[in-house]
Amino acid sequence: MPLGQIDLPINFGDQFNYRTETLTFEVVGFLGTFHTILGRPCYAKFMAIPNYTYLKLKMLGPHGVITIGTSFQRAYECEVECCGHATTIVASGELTTLKEEVTEEAPNAKKSTGSFESVEGSKKVLVDPSSSKGKTVRIGTTLSSK
Repeated sequence: MPLGQIDLPINFGDQFNYRTETLTFEVVGFLGTFHTILGRPCYAKFMAIPNYTYLKLKMLGPHGVITIGTSFQRAYECEVECCGHATTIVASGELTTLKEEVTEEAPNAKKSTGSFESVEGSKKVLVDPSSSKGKTVRIGTTLSSK
């Protein structure tokens, strides 16, 4: 969701051939590689033609065509930075999912794990009936004969 909008006067061109228009920008609250993204409403307002292959934007000015461009190196740097942001966003989403799956209660190190409580369906049987020590073992009564 946008945080709000801002109207800014934008200049395109140089000191001899420039054009100024006020554009309304949506302000968003996330990291990105771009300072601003010009979309179709901007292109329509300026009667601009974007060429994504050559990274150029052409529009009419008072003294001829205004050409705005960038370099392939800068476009590559933006792409690498964008991939870094995307990786961070995906990792934070996975971390949130993992936190929900893990139980909230941490294991208690002081709790004795040596005690064993038998379940229903078991009975005590003497290990050695001839012995006087009376050691027993519990076996399940619901086991199959196999």
